[in-house]
Amino acid sequence: MQFKHPELLWALFLLLIPIFIHLFQLRRFQKTPFTNVKLLKKVVVESRRSQTLKKWLLLLTRLSLLAALVIAFAQPFFASKVALKEKETIIYLDNSFSMQLKNNGASLLQNAVQQLLKVLPKNERITIFTNDRTFRNVLLQDFQNQLLEINFTDEQLTLNQIQFKGETLFSENSDTDKNLVIVSDFQRSLQFNGSDSLSTVKKHLVQLSGDSKNNVSVDSAYIKTNDENHLDLNVLLSAKEELESIPVSLYNDTILTAKSSAKFDENLSGSIQFTITNFEEFKGKIQITDNALDYDNQLYFSIGERQKIKVLAVSDADDSFLKRLFSDDEFELTAVSINQLNYSDISRQNFIIFNELTSIPSPLVSSIKEFTNDGGHLLVIPPIEIDLQSYQVLTSQFYGTAFGEKNASEKNITQINFAHPLYQNVFDKKVDNFQYPKTSSQYTLKSAAPSILRFQDRTPFLIGDNNFYAFSAPLSSENSNFKNSPLIVPTFYNMAINSLKSPELYNQLRKDVFVDVPISLEQDGILKVVKGEIEYIPQQQSMAQKVHMVFNDELNEDGIYSIDYQNKSLGLLSFNYDRKESMLEYLHPEELESTSLDTSITSLFETFEKDNRVTELWKWFVILALLFLMVEILIQKFLK
Repeated sequence: MQFKHPELLWALFLLLIPIFIHLFQLRRFQKTPFTNVKLLKKVVVESRRSQTLKKWLLLLTRLSLLAALVIAFAQPFFASKVALKEKETIIYLDNSFSMQLKNNGASLLQNAVQQLLKVLPKNERITIFTNDRTFRNVLLQDFQNQLLEINFTDEQLTLNQIQFKGETLFSENSDTDKNLVIVSDFQRSLQFNGSDSLSTVKKHLVQLSGDSKNNVSVDSAYIKTNDENHLDLNVLLSAKEELESIPVSLYNDTILTAKSSAKFDENLSGSIQFTITNFEEFKGKIQITDNALDYDNQLYFSIGERQKIKVLAVSDADDSFLKRLFSDDEFELTAVSINQLNYSDISRQNFIIFNELTSIPSPLVSSIKEFTNDGGHLLVIPPIEIDLQSYQVLTSQFYGTAFGEKNASEKNITQINFAHPLYQNVFDKKVDNFQYPKTSSQYTLKSAAPSILRFQDRTPFLIGDNNFYAFSAPLSSENSNFKNSPLIVPTFYNMAINSLKSPELYNQLRKDVFVDVPISLEQDGILKVVKGEIEYIPQQQSMAQKVHMVFNDELNEDGIYSIDYQNKSLGLLSFNYDRKESMLEYLHPEELESTSLDTSITSLFETFEKDNRVTELWKWFVILALLFLMVEILIQKFLK
């Protein structure tokens, strides 16, 4: 038993006063002579005994009455150690897309909000945070409507991030009982790794689950064939449980252009092909309907007029391989010799190749420097006989690159930098058993630029990054068989493609996206992207022949956006949500380190209430005091 005001218990020492008075009575009995002594003696003895008993009973009753009153004023109670501490409770409410799953006809998020509104105290300040919002130290009545209006988001905090943010929201008082309540379905995308930075915080998990986990998702789409008059679009779908087929619709903006059924195989993967004909601009949307998650039931894509990339090849050697690499449907190739080069054409190019030039004139070096400063890309292929001095003037401006002495020994090209942006999405896996290309001679090449391809002795064969690339050996057939290697196609193709990044079929939100728009802006002119009432100005760099735009994580809504300049559309961009939450794979309870694990918010808070319950006893001591008062009255009245 504990006391709210234990200092009042000192008043119990006052009970000694009536005890002392009773023990040291000042009153003395007087003896009175009487003729019948025998009779008188008997009466006196009986009177003294009854009087002494009555006084002892009254003394005990009054002491008990006073003691009960003192204890009642000290307010005794029963409670656990946890209940005696000041409480701090922070609640994380998962509002990611996976919480769209239905339970009893409502989404998991809606059910969680309704339970919170029922169990949270109305007159206490609380803190709740989601993946994208925080309500800190507020009364429930002040943000109840905002809580009901919480929307789903593609953002998903990991468990470590949830714990770290919870730590920042708690006070610095080390004497409080801190509880972090995490309400989620606990998908594996939370990336739990077992580390817990909140050693002093009790972590309570509420794992919600839906009625059904049979989710069908539109995963991806790609162009299989593309001719002048039509293209074939392949669409890939996935299901969580066995499914035969599902209807799939194709829209151009709001117009339904095709509808068919996608068949699923034993691996729960489905596919369907649509043919799009006679298009100039196609605002595509692939649509399905299922009863699980909503966010992955559509995939947006856009097809517009693709700008041809302008490639200028300045050669003193055979350039027929470049004409085969850069086809007319995607590139506008201009091949000239050094003597035929018109310097005024340089600024209009996107990608320039110096193909085995014996020397580089000084005026050309100046023009190329201005070209690269304006965002142009350059590739240097050295000749068999090189003018090192003229090359040094050019290449030293890029990563301090310098060609050195010539080495006339045969070397195999054996090492590929798979992580380099040039080979992004080129290889499904690391390849180490391909037929190695080789060179008969090569120059030493010193540069701060990263190596892309290397010889067996780890010296560089191809270096470069951003807008500059250089080979260390000639590619002529007399010196190398690299032209016949499968590597030449993705290498040169991606160099050219990166010089003018046209919009992809679609992009993923929250990922870095780079887009080049071939336009020369007026002074202070800016590009913006527009979708309905959404208008956003991305990061952009205006160059001589293009504008380079960068998208990070500013956009948070999927759909098709228009690139506008002065109220005129210059192209389309499509963005879709990441499909990682479509998997519906969850962490098991034994994988979750926590103080408690529940499946209902209501049951968790009932446990909190039970653990924090305080049983007050002062009323019982008041009743006990009244009982002793009644006992005293009865003793006074009936005990003679």
